[in-house]
Amino acid sequence: MSGAVIDSNAQQDRASTDRPLRPVHTFSIVARDPSTGELGVAVQSHWFSVGSVVPWAEAGVGAVATQSFVDPSYGPLGLALMRSGRSAPDALKALLAGDEGRDVRQVAMIDALGRVDAWTGKSDIQAAGNHVGKDYSVQANLMLNDKVWPAMAAAFEATKGDLAERMLAALDAAQAAGGDIRGRQSAALIIVTGKPTGQAWKDRIFDLRVDDSAEPLKELRRLVTLQRAYNHMNAGDLAVEKKDNEGALREYGAAEKLVPGNAEMIYWHAVALVNMGRVEESLPLFKRVFAMDRNWIELTPRLPKSGLLPDDPKIIERIVAVGGK
Repeated sequence: MSGAVIDSNAQQDRASTDRPLRPVHTFSIVARDPSTGELGVAVQSHWFSVGSVVPWAEAGVGAVATQSFVDPSYGPLGLALMRSGRSAPDALKALLAGDEGRDVRQVAMIDALGRVDAWTGKSDIQAAGNHVGKDYSVQANLMLNDKVWPAMAAAFEATKGDLAERMLAALDAAQAAGGDIRGRQSAALIIVTGKPTGQAWKDRIFDLRVDDSAEPLKELRRLVTLQRAYNHMNAGDLAVEKKDNEGALREYGAAEKLVPGNAEMIYWHAVALVNMGRVEESLPLFKRVFAMDRNWIELTPRLPKSGLLPDDPKIIERIVAVGGK
């Protein structure tokens, strides 16, 4: 699809869309991890369900944050332009050129090569601004003060860890510096892999939204931890498929360490042990789960029919027996 076609479509879309009556989004970061190629967007706002319109990302293509008097079309149109070969700065310039409401927009884009740019319209509600750094951009509008986006940049650059951890640090720094003058309500984080599979659902490492919360950043961190645990579980399942039993158990163990009270993870770890022929090791795990909720006991005899446990009544009896009466 050519850039000219995209630009024309963007103008048509905007011509048929009324300008929002109020600014709905506040501070965000778009970023790339140069070591992995991962791309991400993270945002917090005093507006319901910020994750449904601000963050956009596609593996191997780029990431977009569109906010202030938001025009959500910047997300899919920006990604389409980058997918067609335009750099993030060029894609942003092309969309702004066709937008009569550019003066109230705030948008940032980064592409798979780390080329990045941002725009803060002159009519955005103050305090508003952005900072473009190496492999990232931070931007904010309707802030309590003008220290917010510099604090985000400093935190992102100083924080060690993966892309999710660094972006969360930027959001925390924004809030600590004063944040949105209206308060806080929702947050979101999307991270896509640096190695696209061509199947978008497989390329999303994190795709998390907190739509309404008194402490959206705390809740977002909790969800990130939970997603990390499930990522370990998925890696464990893949290891089982490859007959790498020890690798699978390492992954399951890592998941349980992150969320030690999660019955789901403990249960499927135990199931994996049984399928490895390590029934004795599985029994303490089953016992823990059955103590949390006895419905897991009822579930267990149903699994052999689906091939998830051995079709051996004696093994099933041993497992169920650890639940007691």
